[in-house]
Amino acid sequence: MTATYTYDVFSSVDGFGTARAGTWPGYWGKQGPELLEHRLALFSEPQRLVLGATTFRIYERMMSPEAAGQNGVADEWVKRLRELPTTVISNTLTAPLNWPDGTLERGDALDIVARLKDESPVPLRSTASLAMNRSLMAAGLVDRVQVTVFPAITGQTGTEPIFAGAADSTSS
Repeated sequence: MTATYTYDVFSSVDGFGTARAGTWPGYWGKQGPELLEHRLALFSEPQRLVLGATTFRIYERMMSPEAAGQNGVADEWVKRLRELPTTVISNTLTAPLNWPDGTLERGDALDIVARLKDESPVPLRSTASLAMNRSLMAAGLVDRVQVTVFPAITGQTGTEPIFAGAADSTSS
């Protein structure tokens, strides 16, 4: 059986995944209890996290237990995300990873994700990793796209349009 691969990404209303540093707080300032409960539920199910190198570096810096006490992200769902078995796809990082249950995979993301889909007994979920997931979408390896849209318009400060250059897709 092939594991389902979900591309999970946050976005402003106008389609940006991030904004220039210092212009918006995390979650665009909209992290109410409903969002945090929903995210915790998503990450409470057995699954494997798949990250690209850039997202991994950001997560490692923001989500480490050390960072949580220094304005890092300490939400319960983030703690759960860090506990998931995680595959990091990178040709530049070196092992060991500073991540519980993290595995470094070198090579082409398309080949690695295709293999993981065939071998994984649990669903796969990738958060952020915009460039990698656009490539996976173009190759038909993404089964679901889950976009959490925040009620913010970042037209002046937005960076990283989540679907810029993405191929047309019919993922659900």
